[in-house]
Amino acid sequence: MPAIWTRPISVEALTTSHKDTAPEHLGLEFLEVGDDFIRARIPVDRRTKQPFGLLHGGVSVVLAETLGSCGAIFTAPPGHRVVGLDINANHIRGATSGWVTGKTTPVHVGRSTQVWAIEMHDDQGRLTCVSRLTMAVLAS
Repeated sequence: MPAIWTRPISVEALTTSHKDTAPEHLGLEFLEVGDDFIRARIPVDRRTKQPFGLLHGGVSVVLAETLGSCGAIFTAPPGHRVVGLDINANHIRGATSGWVTGKTTPVHVGRSTQVWAIEMHDDQGRLTCVSRLTMAVLAS
C-alpha cells in the first residue's frame, strides 16, 4: 500500500512539533509512523492517573486527539489546515501502571472532513479505549 502522507512525516518531526505542549508534559512518546498509521504511547504515572489510581480518561482522549490530529494534518492537502469537530472515547479497561499505546488509522480522508479511529492497549495488549476523531479540513 502506498503511503497516505502528503508531507514528510517522522517520529522525530512529530516529537519536535509537540515541544512544550500538553502531550509532552504528560510524557507522550511517538513510537512509529507507518504507511497509513501513527503509533504513540503515554505513561500511567503520577502525571496521568486519576485519584483512584487509574489512567485518567481525559488522558486517553489527549492521546487519541494527538494521534488523530497528527494523522489529519499530515494527510491534508498542501495549503490546508485541520481542526477538530468531534471526538468520542469508550473506556473499556482501566490501566494502573506501565504504558498505554495508541494507534491511529484513517476511516475517511475527504476534501472537507477526515475521520480517524484510535485504539489503545495496555502493556499486556488488552484494549483499554477506543476513540473516533472527526476533523474539518480548511483552506489556510
